[in-house]
Amino acid sequence: MATTKKASAKKEIMDDDKIISLYMNDALLHNEEPKNVFVFCSKHEIEESDFYTFFGSFDSLKQEVWVKFFENTITSIEKDTSYNGYSDKDKLLTLYFTLFEVLTLNRSYVLFALKENNQGLKNLKSLKQFRNRFKDFIVAIIRESSTSGNEKLLKVSEPVFSEGAWIQFLFLLKFWIEDTSKSFEKTDVLIEKSVTTVVGLLDTKQLENLFDLGKFLWKEKK
Repeated sequence: MATTKKASAKKEIMDDDKIISLYMNDALLHNEEPKNVFVFCSKHEIEESDFYTFFGSFDSLKQEVWVKFFENTITSIEKDTSYNGYSDKDKLLTLYFTLFEVLTLNRSYVLFALKENNQGLKNLKSLKQFRNRFKDFIVAIIRESSTSGNEKLLKVSEPVFSEGAWIQFLFLLKFWIEDTSKSFEKTDVLIEKSVTTVVGLLDTKQLENLFDLGKFLWKEKK
């Protein structure tokens, strides 16, 4: 009878969100990544084939965690019916504030992921797909502003501004990681000031210099 019940028991539906949740929980509980996919799947009674349906490796899973963070950010932004009418500055502020709200909800994992092996922000490989999604979103802002006749943005190429925004985000991320102020209020202040500065640099050579810095910092991370 016991065998019959076990055989007829409904198998839990496994999807990418469930696997990611289990992975993040394991990483935080043990302060290290699972030894390998086999060990991870055995522990959680997951068929390896189910894991590989969604992820080719733990590396691809870790990249997807960051993609999920960004997707959750965009979902929240899209709920704001006033967003499309915002200025360029306010769109950037909305992106950064919402993104850091999502990261704060997952702060323990973010700290683990970025401080793994004591490499800090050198662990940028996990942010590769996140970076692409982030830059695509920035490009969308530029194109929308260009069609509305924003002359400052018309003077700046999409790669320059999107890379500048990415480097700005990395600076903010590093500051947030080390921020010990209540509710990370110092990070909020820095976001406000840095966005104002970048928007003010839209028609200057300094933004192109920031783009060159971005290419230098990222060229070994691809």
